[in-house]
Amino acid sequence: MSPITVQPADLPLACLYRWERERPEAVYLSQPMRGGQVLDFTWAQAASQVRRMAQWLQAQGWPAGSRVAIIGKNSAHWILADLAIGMAGYVSVPIYPTFNGESLSYILLHSDSKALFVGKLDGTVNLQTGVPPGLPLIALPLAPTMHAHQWTELVNATSPLSASPEPAGESISTIIYTSGTTGQPKGVVHSFNSMAWGVTCATRRFPMDSSDRYISYLPLAHVAERMLIEQASLRYGGHIFFAESLDTFLQDLQRARPTVFFSVPRLWVKFQQGVHSKLPAPKLRLLLRLPLIGHLVRRKILKGLGLDQCRIAAGGAAPMPADVLKWYRQLGLDLVEVYGMTENSGVSHSTLPGSQQTGSVGLAYDGVETRMDPANGEIQMRCPALMKAYYREPELTAAALTADGWLRTGDKGVLDANGFLSITGRVKDLFKTSKGKYIAPAPIEDKLVTHAAVEACAVTGAHCAQPFALVMLSPDAVTQSQTPEGRTLLETSLEQHLQRVNTELEPHEKLDFLAAVTQTWTPENGMVTPTMKVKRASVEALYAPAYERWSHAQKKVVWADSSR
Repeated sequence: MSPITVQPADLPLACLYRWERERPEAVYLSQPMRGGQVLDFTWAQAASQVRRMAQWLQAQGWPAGSRVAIIGKNSAHWILADLAIGMAGYVSVPIYPTFNGESLSYILLHSDSKALFVGKLDGTVNLQTGVPPGLPLIALPLAPTMHAHQWTELVNATSPLSASPEPAGESISTIIYTSGTTGQPKGVVHSFNSMAWGVTCATRRFPMDSSDRYISYLPLAHVAERMLIEQASLRYGGHIFFAESLDTFLQDLQRARPTVFFSVPRLWVKFQQGVHSKLPAPKLRLLLRLPLIGHLVRRKILKGLGLDQCRIAAGGAAPMPADVLKWYRQLGLDLVEVYGMTENSGVSHSTLPGSQQTGSVGLAYDGVETRMDPANGEIQMRCPALMKAYYREPELTAAALTADGWLRTGDKGVLDANGFLSITGRVKDLFKTSKGKYIAPAPIEDKLVTHAAVEACAVTGAHCAQPFALVMLSPDAVTQSQTPEGRTLLETSLEQHLQRVNTELEPHEKLDFLAAVTQTWTPENGMVTPTMKVKRASVEALYAPAYERWSHAQKKVVWADSSR
């Protein structure tokens, strides 16, 4: 296999100019608007708006390389704003729409952002508390009503930039602030080259072209969506559809019928549970074994999910349960597992198409080197998709990158003789029980969240005789728990699930009990990150005072919120 190199034509703005020139009338972006309308942007229309906004940004007179931030849910204009920032010679700073006012303020001040694009949001409270006085705001078309420059007015009043600037590949493209589970967000600095190399690398294994359709719904502030949706569509000329809301997501999927679809494991599980609610698992297994009927059932289920045209289906950001992978593969969807992080452009490992593999995240992509730290089993990797640094954090950068360019991932893992990598947890998540036994919580949590009532969980119990788990209930389960009958049924189901999970664990890992949580853990209350990773320190600080009481209750299911 030839080495992977990045050519100037691979960089995102060069790709935009190419499609503007070669496919001006092809639709690039399809955005649901208020009132049920869908607004389509051709490549020519998209490039025109980008050029006009870039001209306006340049007219502000900020120094080259200045940072300009974007906050908002996914939309066509989010991508147009990002491209305009780069075309103007500036650096984009994407911000999760769920960051609270404190985190928003920190990022805007730490990055010294000169302006903030504001897109779709659920409200403006965080803007009111988090935006520094005097910072210019540019409201995208679906933004809440606010006092700000209006995208449409600026675009209509500004002539398009006539030049087609192409920043140097090693210049800074973006600073992606991580939604870390500890401490302040860290600004991951990526160049145009690092992200372009990542696209080339990943699509050697999963080829794409201009006929591909994508649906954008995971935060564009997250590296996975940025790479798979924005960067890949620019490279190969694909068509991006946007989801309108969580309530309309299934209809949005059916409208887009994506050929490429990535999701976190929890959504893949929810899709499965939705199918089982209409067609119980035993009956489905029976039907799938029937030659002709099985084929029809597979097609009907995938079409109902909007995935009947999907040829690249992937799960990541957390481990995929093996039975879920097998279930989708039995439906004819070749679901693969991918592994990466913000610091390496999301490009590290994946299972191979058609491999039917479970239990690992597969092999390193071409050009990615992997090794294990012999001291603690930490995964380290190296490739040209790595970040330049953490912005303005030399000590944190030195802690994350070795002198010879290896990234310390913070993940523990095992490499087998064939190079297949299995993730066993986070280095810092290990804890010791009072019996002196170490517990890796992540593999146990992966088993717990397969229950339909469990939305999120945290295995804990440092210095206790046995570990236990806090399980945050789904909205439906919370509603069920509000009646005595419903609570009893839920307790029985959770007890049975606990028993099943414990049969798969070593004696020192077996969970003593489950603490059912009816309070929702959100980014706003500090219990989870914007990507829904549990902040263990925050969860333990909130619930630790009740641990001893729960243990003394000697029940397999306790109710956390009522007994704290």
